[in-house]
Amino acid sequence: MAPETQKVTAKKRQAWVYEAPPVPPFSDFFRDKPRRQAAFKYHVTDNIQNGLELATHFGLKLLPTDLCSAIGARLGAFAMPRWHKGALRKAERNLKLLLPDASEEERKAILQRNIENQGRVMTEFSLIERLSKPSKRVIWNNVDWIIEAKRKGPVIMVGLHLGNWEILGPKLVEIGFEPSANYTPPTGRARAWIADRLRIKLGYKLMPPGKDGIRPALKILKNGGVISIFCDEGVQGKIRGPFLGRPPHLEGNLAIVTRLARMTGATICPGYIRRKEGAYFEAFALPPITLPPEETPGDRLVKDVVLLNDAIEPVIRANLDQWYFLDCSL
Repeated sequence: MAPETQKVTAKKRQAWVYEAPPVPPFSDFFRDKPRRQAAFKYHVTDNIQNGLELATHFGLKLLPTDLCSAIGARLGAFAMPRWHKGALRKAERNLKLLLPDASEEERKAILQRNIENQGRVMTEFSLIERLSKPSKRVIWNNVDWIIEAKRKGPVIMVGLHLGNWEILGPKLVEIGFEPSANYTPPTGRARAWIADRLRIKLGYKLMPPGKDGIRPALKILKNGGVISIFCDEGVQGKIRGPFLGRPPHLEGNLAIVTRLARMTGATICPGYIRRKEGAYFEAFALPPITLPPEETPGDRLVKDVVLLNDAIEPVIRANLDQWYFLDCSL
């Protein structure tokens, strides 16, 4: 696509403000039916679910690593075809669009591996502390690129939702960084509590999600620090990044990262985790990206976004069997 065309088709990004779900007061138990139902769900039904999720999380910690991961694979293969049929249809449609030359059997095999990987990630979350420790389970490649970029100044670590991406943050801590992560809290109070507790325990800080995280990110980068942002996104069931053949836009984290890099002089360091087999992984740092000079502020914005997209999109396309957002709409 010619740069002139990109400039015309690119959309302006709308600032996204995160709003935590409202907490119904206990007085709603004595109000009208909709408010009673909402209060009962929040204070009773959801708390039962929260208790089960906490028990499962801490129970899985007691299992051997390989067994815990294998249970996740089985659960994914059991649950997805029964309770997530719409998501599977989207994944099948995406595979036809992205792999038109693959046979039906090949696409089915990719989808099956994707389902099992998603299941493994869910149960392995209880074992991230164990998996992220230096061991034979995770082989790292080109990590020196990230270390060298940090010597020169601030770094934006661009992660991808592949393999088990939760292993990436602890590695940054291991090599001496103090990363701050931008992320959206998962739905459910137990899941959000577990995620926050684990990530803080592993040694990295959490920035506010959405628009409220921009100012803290700028401050960290201007002080020479490290932040982590994922640039492959599924928002409200739709794939926002990478572009995957669609016109470029400025509505997601690809644009946020390039804007932050421009404002702070940060080096962009993409990286990802690839599952080898079972609970064994290989991690890759991609070549660091230093944005080219621009004549006037903002005149390269779309080109910058395309540059970053072109670095991560081939990785996503090559690892669809482990991509978390395969079952979102293109």
